[in-house]
Amino acid sequence: MTARLRQAVIAARDLDAVAGTLRAELGLGEPFSDPAVGYFGLRNAVFALRDTFLEVVSPTRADTAAGRLLQRRGGDCGYMLMFQVDDVVGARRRAAELGVREVFAVELDDMAEAHLHPSDMQAAIVSISQPQPSPTWRWGGPDWQTRSAPAALRGATVAVADPDAVAARWDAVLGGLPAGLRIVSDAAAPGLTEIAVSAPVSSPCVIELQRVRVVIGQDDRLEVR
Repeated sequence: MTARLRQAVIAARDLDAVAGTLRAELGLGEPFSDPAVGYFGLRNAVFALRDTFLEVVSPTRADTAAGRLLQRRGGDCGYMLMFQVDDVVGARRRAAELGVREVFAVELDDMAEAHLHPSDMQAAIVSISQPQPSPTWRWGGPDWQTRSAPAALRGATVAVADPDAVAARWDAVLGGLPAGLRIVSDAAAPGLTEIAVSAPVSSPCVIELQRVRVVIGQDDRLEVR
């Protein structure tokens, strides 16, 4: 199976405000707050959209990766994309062969995962994740199925200075470019700029969050611009 986008992560200065906006606009359920992200100096809100996830993180202390990115980008921005893969060991090996560094790795009974350095992936933190069994997703929290909204994460856009080189690297690491992923040219290289979501809305709309936008549409009308 080609890698699948399971979760997209937004960094925000005001977690409650951004999470509240997303919940209201998308009709989302109660988010999960994972105390484990305190390890990274963060707090979070994770929303379940069918079996995909949209997360907002905010720094709780100085000198965090998310805080530094917020400062560089000048506001709320795209932070990480998390891809489900069939063979995380193979993906980690391919990344290492390309000189891609890992910033975090974990092996648990129900999840094996590594986060790849955004400088080496040249757009965002990329997580390669292998849940066991496949339909599960630890980061959604306990009983995420009961909180899941009738919406779905459908894709993302990353904007970089050299899209061909970045696409080749992501393709090599992930074992193929996932459906819904767009890598476009932008000399400023702002990274993760758009997240595409399908939801039961009457017409397509956009949530503008300073340096990242969430594009919302129905399945047959969803368009990432």
